[in-house]
Amino acid sequence: LSSSSGLTHESHKKDVEQVYLRCSEGSIEWMYPTGALIVNLRPNISPASYKHLTVCIKPFKDSAGANIYLEKTGELKLLVRDGERSPSRVYCFGYDQGGLFVEATPQQDISRKITGFQYELMSRGIAADLHTASAPCRPCSDTEVLLAVCTSDFVIRGSIQNVTNEAEEQESIIHVGVTKLYRQKSKVFQLTGESGNWRGQIKTLLECGVKPGDGDFLFTGRMHFGEARLGCAPRFRDFQRMYREAKDKGLNPCEIGPD
Repeated sequence: LSSSSGLTHESHKKDVEQVYLRCSEGSIEWMYPTGALIVNLRPNISPASYKHLTVCIKPFKDSAGANIYLEKTGELKLLVRDGERSPSRVYCFGYDQGGLFVEATPQQDISRKITGFQYELMSRGIAADLHTASAPCRPCSDTEVLLAVCTSDFVIRGSIQNVTNEAEEQESIIHVGVTKLYRQKSKVFQLTGESGNWRGQIKTLLECGVKPGDGDFLFTGRMHFGEARLGCAPRFRDFQRMYREAKDKGLNPCEIGPD
């Protein structure tokens, strides 16, 4: 978390402050914004790898008091307008497309304003996974499923207990009962209640029309801003078939033990 306050610059309304961030994910909180912030993302990786990175930012729900721009060689491109209310909206761009320039908007009372957002740096391939522009609800091919099993942040066998639709955020929350936990990067799926069942939530787009159904699925996906986002999710029996077929041909990219 990087935090800054504009009150220290009250007498210099046009001050521009530089912020350098070394982490691959985190958040910026700018209290009482005045002047401008230049946010320099400098992850601890080889600069030669920067061109393969995608930057994503997710403004806080109550973020206010500044416009957020993409800046490159002095040119500004508006990314998030002050006061824009798009719950859960994520803005992504290539690392080489520029840096972040956060400029305070004129305010009568800056003490009531806090500008803030979460950010993530990820490889281009993972970002494309999360933000498939074309056919985001398209079923995965056998090859895509097998690759997702090897590369996803979470892989579980489970059933859909319930689905909650959030119209404002254009998202669906899938409440999953876990039969078997193969892998999870973060503790999204946890033991609950005296029965000792594993449960968790996965988010996906509302337009995909997910509904509760019988039977087990293989859920895969990635963590994005602290939330589990759905990737490939075939019926478990279909996954068993494609896994065994690939194993017989020596084509399965990794071992998981589908039973």
